[in-house]
Amino acid sequence: MIPLRDKNPSGTFPFVVTGIIILNLIVWFFELSLKANVEVFFLRYGLIPKDFMLALDQHVGLFAKTIVPVFSSMFMHQSWLHIIFNMWFLWIFGDNVEDLLGHRGFLAFYFTCGIVSGLAHVFVHPHSTLPMVGASGAVSGVLGAYALRFPRALILTYYAVWPYEVRSYVYFIIWFGLQLVPGLLELGGNRDGVAVAYWAHIGGFVIGMGLLWVFPKRPRFVDRSLRET
Repeated sequence: MIPLRDKNPSGTFPFVVTGIIILNLIVWFFELSLKANVEVFFLRYGLIPKDFMLALDQHVGLFAKTIVPVFSSMFMHQSWLHIIFNMWFLWIFGDNVEDLLGHRGFLAFYFTCGIVSGLAHVFVHPHSTLPMVGASGAVSGVLGAYALRFPRALILTYYAVWPYEVRSYVYFIIWFGLQLVPGLLELGGNRDGVAVAYWAHIGGFVIGMGLLWVFPKRPRFVDRSLRET
């Protein structure tokens, strides 16, 4: 189910969302310039759960193995589809969450979701030696906030051969299920290396919903999704 757009106009320009997308694209094109050396870049700046846990246990390389990769991994991607889908979801749903929280509030919200989602992946897969990269965890937090705050907003989505409209809550119940089921199934298998960080998606979505109760809302926010239903 690929979202094409939502019928939920924003009352402000999404400066932070735009800036995050631009920064991700800059890092992506830098990755492309590295060619064969991109693997070294991933190993240095991606979030590797085993290295993270080892640094915490031995108190060695804490900054380089824990703090730096938690942030840097949010701006790294593995493929064109990886970055396109992440940035597309952020563009469609991020403007309304930024409108709701304000520019500075959204920036803090986004990074908090990214940090917690990364830690969720580390907690579930502490022995993984594969670097986790991508904005998926932080973007999942944005999706969680959107689902909770705009449950009846209409989303035009593409499935099979035809586009059709669904309510936000329907779309995100399906989306979350597509993360939770494989996430639970992988718990019984080999957890030393996973190709998709489902638990970063799950953790990001849940913390995004939770943080919506904590972060202050923009005083002049107007919910325009109700006008489109």
